[in-house]
Amino acid sequence: MSQTSTGMFGVQGTGDTSGYGRLARPVPLPASSPRPYGSYFDEVVDALAAALSDTGVELDDAVERVVVFRDELTLHVRREYLQRVAQRLRDEPDLRFELCLGVNGVHYPQDTGRELHGAYPFLSITHNRRVRVEVSAPDTDPHIPSLYSIYPTNDWHERETYDFFGIIFDGHPSLTRIEMPDDWEGHPQRKDYPLGGIPIEYKGAVIPPPDERRSYR
Repeated sequence: MSQTSTGMFGVQGTGDTSGYGRLARPVPLPASSPRPYGSYFDEVVDALAAALSDTGVELDDAVERVVVFRDELTLHVRREYLQRVAQRLRDEPDLRFELCLGVNGVHYPQDTGRELHGAYPFLSITHNRRVRVEVSAPDTDPHIPSLYSIYPTNDWHERETYDFFGIIFDGHPSLTRIEMPDDWEGHPQRKDYPLGGIPIEYKGAVIPPPDERRSYR
């Protein structure tokens, strides 16, 4: 599986005065990892499987795939099971991931039906372990359950991801923009958003976005 990355700094000859050109290159995505995963990863996955089983959910129902890449464990969780997985990660004695360090948005326009991703880094102070949880949602239904009720510090992180990527976190107490003005149209960190942003009016003159400006070379 791979995605296409567009725009790389240092490209010349495009007329883009920002230096951020229109180069496109394929980016391979890591596939599911076979066991043994190595390090403490097998213990984490087994403990999560046992904890979910106690609630009547099988690991394969909640987790689409397990990926170990660059010494990092990522659990790709189906969005309808996100809150249950997060609750077990926090409360299970063998897991005890007390901290969720926010949520990061990612946009893969070519990943049809899974264009929007939310990535959650978790930290266990008790066991000195880390795990990454990733959830996907389609552009046509950009809803992911909020983790505010389980990890209240996700409040502003979810607002920022909503603001920049348009992911709607169901159950968030006040999902409003946090960086852009309330009447702003679009979500600036999506891959299909114009690279140069919007034209700027300065002392009566309109300055076009960087990727639309005239090149003087």
